[in-house]
Amino acid sequence: MSAVEKAAPAVTIPAIGQAYGGGFVTGITREPATGKRFLNITAGAEHELVGKWGEYGVKIEGADSFTDSLANTQAMAAAGSELAAKALALSIGGHNDWAIPARDVQELQYRHFKPTTEENWESSRNGDNPHSEPVGQLYSAEDPLQTVHVAFQEGGPEAFRDTWYWSSSQRSAYYAFSMHFDDGYQFNYAKSYELRVRPVRSELID
Repeated sequence: MSAVEKAAPAVTIPAIGQAYGGGFVTGITREPATGKRFLNITAGAEHELVGKWGEYGVKIEGADSFTDSLANTQAMAAAGSELAAKALALSIGGHNDWAIPARDVQELQYRHFKPTTEENWESSRNGDNPHSEPVGQLYSAEDPLQTVHVAFQEGGPEAFRDTWYWSSSQRSAYYAFSMHFDDGYQFNYAKSYELRVRPVRSELID
């Protein structure tokens, strides 16, 4: 270890579920292009939004990232998405950089805050998250289990609803990725559908 490394202060990362940064710590993702790590923070349930992702049949440039929630949401808003504009307008706990979660950020929301005791949906690439730390593996029927964070358990004040939530990751001109928070099914819905959103923000770790 070099003298510089010895002198560098250790970075203390708050625990999953801890109240922090205007919301609750959700997990870490790594940007594929730069390798930079980000701490993702989920807003409380009172800040959930509902709306259409965007216009069906319109492809939005810059809304395809699986990790960069803010860049996706900014691109959506620039293209006229009312839902994205509402997310960007949020101010929670003194923070104004809220966004619709990118696909692999949303996966962390389910992995760590799964509200129900239902079995997980074992199909497709549900749970496969190459950008999370640690890397997410395919869900089994019993993994992940219901969250240990009581406030996020079904019926709790912060619990996700038993329904579909939008991610900000575009699949095509017609569809965007979404996730069902009963069983972890990751799918894509027509952009014209009205689904829920649980906003997130991210902080650079290193």
